Amino acid sequence: MKKSHYSIFIAIAALSIFIFASSAFIVDEKEQVIITQFGKPVGGQIVTPGIHFKIPLIQKAHIFDKRFLEWDGNPNQVPTKDKRFIWVDTYARWRISSPLLFFQRVNNEMGAQSRLDDILDGEVRNAIARHDLVELIRSSNREPEISEDLTEGEQADTFLQIEVGREQITRAIIDVAAKRTEELGIELLDLRFKRINYVEEVQNKIFDRMISERQRVAERFRSEGQGEASKILGDKERDLKQIQSEAYRTAQEITGKADAEAAAIYAKAYNQTKQSQEFYRFVKTMETYKSSMSEKDWLILSTKGDFFKFFDSQSGR
Repeated sequence: MKKSHYSIFIAIAALSIFIFASSAFIVDEKEQVIITQFGKPVGGQIVTPGIHFKIPLIQKAHIFDKRFLEWDGNPNQVPTKDKRFIWVDTYARWRISSPLLFFQRVNNEMGAQSRLDDILDGEVRNAIARHDLVELIRSSNREPEISEDLTEGEQADTFLQIEVGREQITRAIIDVAAKRTEELGIELLDLRFKRINYVEEVQNKIFDRMISERQRVAERFRSEGQGEASKILGDKERDLKQIQSEAYRTAQEITGKADAEAAAIYAKAYNQTKQSQEFYRFVKTMETYKSSMSEKDWLILSTKGDFFKFFDSQSGR
């Protein structure tokens, strides 16, 4: 009897624990909950963190994220207003603003992602189709730096003035799409262009155009360089001939002066040599007089001879 009472007590306790566990649920600070009864929402949304209760087996708690969520669009080929086909890749951030409405309209995040694909992709296509490519690329006008490499027409094409710009286009997309997502219990927080690029066919044409423009500029620089090189070479030849001419004239002047100075030196040297020879002959003759005769010697010779000619010149002095 006691054992049966004990078993009944255990069964009741286990049932109580099961009922409590089935009825109690914890709401995290990053979560929000909707309670449904037989598939229909009952009560309001639960956003307060803590322990909450529901009727077990009859009611069910549907938990939704309270944080910012991500939407990543698929890259699409879209034509612009100026008929240029581009690849556009976008992303957005959103959150569940009304869990009850969110549950009624899209049920869960997977359904929300599908609806966002339709809404955001469609609004992005519409916005791109209403604007030129330059409006999607740039956000503001800027003062161009004039480049000598480009003609006036190319500069005008490169620095087109925009009226809207990327920032205002994305803001317009958000404003329109937010009204549609609000009906789903979704708050659209932001949308941005992740990538904008030409399709492959157009991209190849643009690359070919860029290459041809660079080749044209290179040819112009090469032509200007060749003209400048020819001018430099002509100036060099002219200066070289002028330097050679002046050098030849200077060399001839130096040679003439050197020849004149050499002739003068030769003449002077010749005159000095002749006088030196006479003086040398006179000195040697005097030395001969001294060595050949003494005070006791007597010698009778004619002064017309070579031996006594200096006496003759002295007597006639």
